[in-house]
Parts: sequence; C-alpha cells; structure tokens
Amino acid sequence: MSESLDDIQMDGANLYREEVFSDRRVGTIQRLSPVTANGDADPSRAVRYLGQASLMTPGGSLPISFEIEADSLEDAVAQFGARASDAVQDTLQQLQEMRREAASGLVIPGQGGPGAGPGGFGGPGGGIQLP
Repeated sequence: MSESLDDIQMDGANLYREEVFSDRRVGTIQRLSPVTANGDADPSRAVRYLGQASLMTPGGSLPISFEIEADSLEDAVAQFGARASDAVQDTLQQLQEMRREAASGLVIPGQGGPGAGPGGFGGPGGGIQLP
C-alpha cells in the first residue's frame, strides 16, 4: 500500500450531494449534485447520474452499477433500462473472461507437460508441474 492511513483525506474541491431515487422494483438512480466544501451548489461542475440494479445469480444477488449520461432526472429514468442492460452484458462478459482465465491457469495432474513421465509427472524426482 503506497499511502498510510494518515494520508487519507477527502477532496474538498470534488464533493457531491447524493440523492437516491427508486421505483422500489427495478433499481435506483443516484443524482450527484456538485457542491463546494461549505455545501453550497457548485454550478461550475455538471450533475452526474449513477444507476444501480441487481442481477440474480445462483450465488445470490450481484450488484450492478453504471453511469447514466443525462441532463435531468427524467432523462436518466428514460435511459435506465438501456444502460442497465448494457451494464449487465458487460458484467456477464467480464465473468466469462474471468472463468476462462481461471480455467487456463489450472494444472491438471496426468495431462502431461514438458518432460512429463508416467502419470503426467516429471522425470526422476519430479512430482511438481509448473503451468
């Protein structure tokens, strides 16, 4: 870790007030309104919208978060479904890639390899296989 716990500080020039909106069915939208360090509105920075939904998996609920480029809450609500769908597809692709990477890193005894002898192990004294 490059920073010590004493170095952790909030950036007073990059503060946002969070408001959460939900239909209590599909997900939530966070409106992040920029504020100054004293809490006043900061019109020099744009309001941001973040969507959140949950993907049900065999292992339980998987939270999905995504940015919505919108000019208003109404626009963010209108875009929510399409952005959520994109985020779910991206998440599924990332999970598939992680599975492929995990599977390619497995060493299965008996599958041979450089210098493999009987039973897939190395020659004399070799009981260890390196990927």
